[in-house]
Amino acid sequence: MNFPVIPVRMALINVDMQNCFVDNPKREGKAVPLLERINDFAAICRTAGILVIHTRGIIRDDGANAGVFGEIYPPAKEVFNKNAASAALHPSLVVDERDIILDKPRYGAFHATDLELILRSHGIDTVIITGIATNVCCETTAREAMVRDFRVFFLSDGTLATAPGGLTAEEAHRASLATLGALFAQVLPMDEMIEKIQITANG
Repeated sequence: MNFPVIPVRMALINVDMQNCFVDNPKREGKAVPLLERINDFAAICRTAGILVIHTRGIIRDDGANAGVFGEIYPPAKEVFNKNAASAALHPSLVVDERDIILDKPRYGAFHATDLELILRSHGIDTVIITGIATNVCCETTAREAMVRDFRVFFLSDGTLATAPGGLTAEEAHRASLATLGALFAQVLPMDEMIEKIQITANG
């Protein structure tokens, strides 16, 4: 697939660059360099007229909307409480006044949020996905977007995976990209996405 690049009809969905994920020692120091690349990429998007949206995993203070997620991950109510330092966006993440911050109670950014309304209201039909984790919140968001008929660009070096049972993070990352690229998204590296944006923006 080779989706068209029309900046005014695009949004960057930057997934969950929160303290609890960026500062996780299991990421072996890879998350901060990723964050820096995302900052640079988001700046390019803003210049081109692409809307930037940052998501945060957030559970209600009383835990009333934790549901089965709270059963699978019992600390969710504390870790993802909106007032907890763990749930805050990382201080090194650049959030511009033009950006949108979207709180979400589950892995995907569309479930129980007004993300689709925001995108449709801005005339957006294409999204770019970056963030953490490739095979969890990023992949879920990509799948949710595609089934809602949004075109999805998924940046192969713009996300980091988590390691599920029996797989390394790198193996999980490759598996996720393979599935997404076959069925849900156009998977490409950040440099190629930047080139596509700049070619279009420069006319």
